[in-house]
Amino acid sequence: MTISLLRAAGLTAALLCQLLAQPIPPVIHPVENPTNPDKVMLGKILFWEEQLGRDNTVACGTCHRPEVGGGDPRTFSPLNLHPGTDGLFGTADDARGSRGVVRCDSNGLYLPDPIFYPFPQVTKRKASPSIGAAWDPQTFWDGRVGPQFLDPVTQQVVITNHGALEAQAALPPTSGEMGCGGTTLALLATKLVTARPLRLASAIPTAMQAAIVARPTYPQLFQAAFGDASVTAARIAMALATYERELVPDQTPFDAFMAGNPLAMTPSQQQGRAVFMAHCATCHVPPLFTDHGFRNIGVRPPAEDHGRQDATGLPADRGKFKVPGLRNVGLRAPYFHQGGADSLIDVVLFYERGGDFSDNLDPLMQPFTLSHSERLALVDFLQNALTDARVANALPPFDRPILFSELLPNNPDAFGTRTSGSGAIAPQMVAPSPAMIGSDRFGIGVAHALGGATSLLALSPIPAGPGANIAGVPIFVNLDPSTIIVPLPLSGAPGVPGAGYGAVTFALPDDPALSGITIYAQWAVLDAGAAVGLAASEGLQFTFVRP
Repeated sequence: MTISLLRAAGLTAALLCQLLAQPIPPVIHPVENPTNPDKVMLGKILFWEEQLGRDNTVACGTCHRPEVGGGDPRTFSPLNLHPGTDGLFGTADDARGSRGVVRCDSNGLYLPDPIFYPFPQVTKRKASPSIGAAWDPQTFWDGRVGPQFLDPVTQQVVITNHGALEAQAALPPTSGEMGCGGTTLALLATKLVTARPLRLASAIPTAMQAAIVARPTYPQLFQAAFGDASVTAARIAMALATYERELVPDQTPFDAFMAGNPLAMTPSQQQGRAVFMAHCATCHVPPLFTDHGFRNIGVRPPAEDHGRQDATGLPADRGKFKVPGLRNVGLRAPYFHQGGADSLIDVVLFYERGGDFSDNLDPLMQPFTLSHSERLALVDFLQNALTDARVANALPPFDRPILFSELLPNNPDAFGTRTSGSGAIAPQMVAPSPAMIGSDRFGIGVAHALGGATSLLALSPIPAGPGANIAGVPIFVNLDPSTIIVPLPLSGAPGVPGAGYGAVTFALPDDPALSGITIYAQWAVLDAGAAVGLAASEGLQFTFVRP
């Protein structure tokens, strides 16, 4: 029976919606990783655990926050910019990615890279939303993982199908997003054995806090989730995936409207839905608003990012990226895989013109024209009718703790000026991690110094007085017999200005007496090319904290 015949039969709009409604499909749990409440809770704790990052500064939740639809709230920040293929900032191929950790080796020592050092590395693509990923048969923008999940240690098949979330969860902790070179999930599993769960977090939701009080160690939490206390790489990924499968955003105005409430969507949103069905629904198929496919829609030239071709090796996949689900899309600006569109209006206008680049363009990308009212209605539908208020307001099951990195963005804090050395290049302080009492590794590095030179790190609880200097070089650390001086030969091409780098690391004892003590630091570099034979970094102050 056609829609017109149904209407002719006297059916109300609400009943018609019920007949046409496509309920959101159930999430599939792989048989090899069955769910249980304790595993969900373990996964949630791990998702917000900054200690799962190698330097204790990045959790999964750092780049995947509910308030922005499971994406990265930092994406608009200049610090989240990737220079693209040409390696130059400020050009057309720049991408808005996600900020991770400063490049480092397996010992946590900072290493130069040609783009970002001494700042954190940035991914060349936006973080894919974690909310809604439970239905993806393959994950990441290029679909490079799934549906199988291999044990990160043995590379044996753990899950044969529907394991994309497990496979995805295993990768960021070992990459520049969360880990240093040589970091493995097995190494992080060993770290968790002695870590206090969510030690760095605050404002922990009641249910999470209760779970930690009942089982205050990770082995105890793994015991409850898996039946024994073994903390393994595979189990970390499996717990994370189990939690993500609970993130079902099915309480939107669209869902209520389709369930029979004709007032759940405004007239504008209903008009926008009609526009959407006419122009967008072929690829963004309700109710998930995706066909789980990969398409080249002409956002940027494929030469800048091969997309799906990198995963399959097929020339036909050149420049294709995942068709994202649109639930909570109104929270997820900027848009596209590289964050190239600031707003949903920009996205709609992009589609109206049929994309921007023709190389391997999907044949469905044909120009069309909307009236001004149609355009606004479509944006209203996308922005508001597809948003689950629980996601936008971080309410259960989308609730979360506050991350340590959110509270102390300026600890350590660099201050003062730098003094140039050879090539008029000044040494730069590198100190991205908090001085967390009990940390196995706290590092202070130096970058852009003279390659192969000798450097000295000065540490003191007392700052230098105003105007303190050595032969005109500003000094920010009080120099007296109690000052600690750490000599360090710098790496980098000998004699090359700006090529020198190095770092020292300390294990910080878990001593409450240290809490609140502030230390001042500064690097000095012996450099014959400096005006007085001495180049110096800015000062640094950091305060010991005990979460």
